[in-house]
Amino acid sequence: MVIYGVALLSGCYLAGQIFGILLGNLLNINTNVGGVGFAMIFLILISDWSKKKGFLPKASEQGVAFWAAMYIPIVVAMSSIQNVVSALSGGIVAILAGILATGISMLLVPVIVQLKNSNDQKSQNIEKA
Repeated sequence: MVIYGVALLSGCYLAGQIFGILLGNLLNINTNVGGVGFAMIFLILISDWSKKKGFLPKASEQGVAFWAAMYIPIVVAMSSIQNVVSALSGGIVAILAGILATGISMLLVPVIVQLKNSNDQKSQNIEKA
């Protein structure tokens, strides 16, 4: 079986890890800060840009979509192994950061859906014209 999109995924993962380490060094923290999240952002941006420019064949687009869908559960599994007890004992800042990030994410879901619906309507209007 040929697996498409793995090179793009691995490149984005490596770039995200490097960016996370550099950000950690910039903040004087001796750890990777958000490397996996940056990798996901890079994957979304590069795959979207490649689709718009026509650089990705259809099979590769489907492979990237598959790996992007698999990537989210992997990120959740990776984050679940972190030491939650020490984060909670670290103080109220860790708890507030988690609540704030979750709340903002939940509030942005309707905004993203609205943007997608408006883009779909624009596309349909262009096709009708």
